[in-house]
Amino acid sequence: MSLVQVGDIRLNVVERGQGKPLLLVHGYPLDHSMWRGQLDGLANRCRVIIPDLRGFGASDVTPGTVTMEQMADDLAGLLDVLKISQPTLFCGLSMGGYVAWQFALKHRARLAALILCDTRAAADTPEAAAGRRKTAERVLAEGTAVAAEALLPKLFGPATFAQQPQIVEATRQVILRTRPEGVAAALRGMAERPDVTPRLSEIDVPALVLCGEHDGISPPDEMRQFAARMPQARFVEMPNAGHMAPLEQPMAVNTAIREFLGL
Repeated sequence: MSLVQVGDIRLNVVERGQGKPLLLVHGYPLDHSMWRGQLDGLANRCRVIIPDLRGFGASDVTPGTVTMEQMADDLAGLLDVLKISQPTLFCGLSMGGYVAWQFALKHRARLAALILCDTRAAADTPEAAAGRRKTAERVLAEGTAVAAEALLPKLFGPATFAQQPQIVEATRQVILRTRPEGVAAALRGMAERPDVTPRLSEIDVPALVLCGEHDGISPPDEMRQFAARMPQARFVEMPNAGHMAPLEQPMAVNTAIREFLGL
């Protein structure tokens, strides 16, 4: 791990391997560690780059609001600092998927292919956005245990809770370590993110859309529908997984990624 100065902040980054750059972008309110199965399984095939987004993990925190576009710009800046000029393979989960949309729309020339895991194309409803803003205020007042209690029951499939409780507990600890200001800033940014559904036809790079069969946050039917609107997307459903498919079923997800990318 190393801290890399990108514009006005320092981003914590884990790197391993050589070859095609593969950027793995975590969800809310997590950090790079959710990709450990992909780091172990893919670094012998490509150059795996796993940052902590602004406000998360060991990266610097920006209070207030951090938009998905700002996070996408941070990642473009990170590629500059790492002297990566070739088009990048971009994989994002959940909030990382929201960042991926903005990266694809704003930095298209830097994108070789897109992997969207357990995420949504639609914006929040007004009620959902208001709920995020309310949660942001509660997190600032009471701490990140608020986020852990609200989110953990929704993150994993039944098999994970029953057979891999250590994953659930490790994820809880990551959330509890995350700084409240970073969580609140991302919540506000997600609340105001745009609906990219009308622009899906513009995202013309090869795309893999992955969803856990028990994902209740971004359900398979919803993800299947937005994949169908993308010119070069294929949809894959992951058995025995919820919203955290790469963490719950790393070998199956790695196989799907390798086959998609030809690695």
